[in-house]
Amino acid sequence: PPGLAVGGAVGGLLGAWMTSGQFKPIPQILMELPPAEQQKLFKEAMAIIRHLEWTDAVQLTALVMGSEALQQQLLAMLVNYITKELRAEIQYDD
Repeated sequence: PPGLAVGGAVGGLLGAWMTSGQFKPIPQILMELPPAEQQKLFKEAMAIIRHLEWTDAVQLTALVMGSEALQQQLLAMLVNYITKELRAEIQYDD
């Protein structure tokens, strides 16, 4: 599904510390979200990548990973959601 492709394209870039202090990687957090929240994120991501032409997850991932601007836009959207909606702290893996 496109949502998994979008999540996979940016999800591997981050780790999040939940406010309880328990570390969870972003892909795990995304998979544990209720369907309505996953759909909300999907719509926000699609608004960013709408102009791209792609046919499968592999092609979409390649397009996103080949564009610093797209990565930054998707990352900003994800960071905003995690910090504002989930009230989690984000720690970048160096």
